[in-house]
Amino acid sequence: MRYVAGFGRFWWNFVVGDDWTAAAGIVIAIGATAALAASDVAVWWVMPLALAAILYASLRRVTSRA
Repeated sequence: MRYVAGFGRFWWNFVVGDDWTAAAGIVIAIGATAALAASDVAVWWVMPLALAAILYASLRRVTSRA
């Protein structure tokens, strides 16, 4: 059981890391991309735009603390 818990902690730290809001934003962006792709809309632009917005928000949040 210890190995299972360690495996779970590794993946949590790998995916979420220090900023759970960025990880949640990526999950939402993937969902939005999938939803738009199902409606036959060209969605190549959604993920780069979402990543840029999430990175901006994350960096702004960190620099405002300092």
